Amino acid sequence: MGRAPRCCFRRDRIATPIGFALVVQDEDGRLRALDWEDHEPRMTRLLRLHYGDDAVELVAGDGSGRIAGALRGYLAGELGALDAVAVETAGTEFQRRVWRELRRIPRGTTLSYRQLARRIGRPDAVRAVGLANGANPVGVVVPCHRVIGSDGSLTGYAGGLDRKRWLLAHEGAPAAASVSR
Repeated sequence: MGRAPRCCFRRDRIATPIGFALVVQDEDGRLRALDWEDHEPRMTRLLRLHYGDDAVELVAGDGSGRIAGALRGYLAGELGALDAVAVETAGTEFQRRVWRELRRIPRGTTLSYRQLARRIGRPDAVRAVGLANGANPVGVVVPCHRVIGSDGSLTGYAGGLDRKRWLLAHEGAPAAASVSR
């Protein structure tokens, strides 16, 4: 018999213009994970990595609540709706530092991985910044989609480049329109 999970998180499934989003929040209403339904195994892997194999139990939510409402608002054009969403993540101190800086990238703008590394005071850590960006468990709210290649190209996004392109265009980022498929 396994031991009981230490955490019970609520998982809501939210219809969006770019697929179903999975929103995971704790009992205090803090966002713990946000990913896309077609990438649920990745989200589950990150939850296990961050909290332990049997540490989290996901219970189905009804799609209501503050975070779901904020996500719907953002997707409906209220671009600042996600700003007040409380986020609680595990991860290393370096990862959390990168993720905090991602939230400081203004909507409608992009940064390269190199620029992001400089902004956190680690100009030689471009590759590590890229890895931390890729391990972000709360995409969209912590806007890793705003990080692009040094040449302006749309590079890796765990939710897929089509979603990254859509999110950037939704926010009015000029790079989204100038990069070809």
